[in-house]
Amino acid sequence: MNATTSYLESVKKQFLYYKMLGEKAMEQLEPEQLFVSVNEDTNSIAVIVKHLSGNMLSRWTDFLTSDGEKETRNRDGEFENDLETKDQVMAMWNAGWDCFLETLDSLQTEQLSEIIYIRNEGHTVIEAINRQLAHYPYHVGQIVFYAKQLKKSDWNSLSIPKNKSNSYNADKFAQEKMIKNFTEEEFRRLK
Repeated sequence: MNATTSYLESVKKQFLYYKMLGEKAMEQLEPEQLFVSVNEDTNSIAVIVKHLSGNMLSRWTDFLTSDGEKETRNRDGEFENDLETKDQVMAMWNAGWDCFLETLDSLQTEQLSEIIYIRNEGHTVIEAINRQLAHYPYHVGQIVFYAKQLKKSDWNSLSIPKNKSNSYNADKFAQEKMIKNFTEEEFRRLK
């Protein structure tokens, strides 16, 4: 396997991992908690989802052939909540992720050095992917943090539980050294 093939496989696993984290966080909430905003400068989880989806649909539709900031995108409108149900929130979440993942799946290694544009600024395909690999987990982290704050009962940890690092590390170091993506075990642990 060459480095560029390995890169595409690795980033896909990482994006899927963060998608799963967002979903696992939202699953722990009551539907109405998705719409809670503590003040006018704070986005609810529903609004964060709307923004992520808007970004994904804009960036990844016609990815190689049109600017990533589509004329049809209303970025400011993404921060106004017009969603009313959990089903609407999840439909928007899935629409964005489906568009993004389909495009990512379609990329060939020889396309990674091609230039695409976002707001007329040129990026290699790798740079564009890396830009979103920073952006999407940033917002998923907000979703997880906010969900943890809103949870009315016990939170099911999505990472190494508090005060469990030593036992987690002991289990890891008891295993043989191997090369694998960290997400493989995390998917199994969180399912």
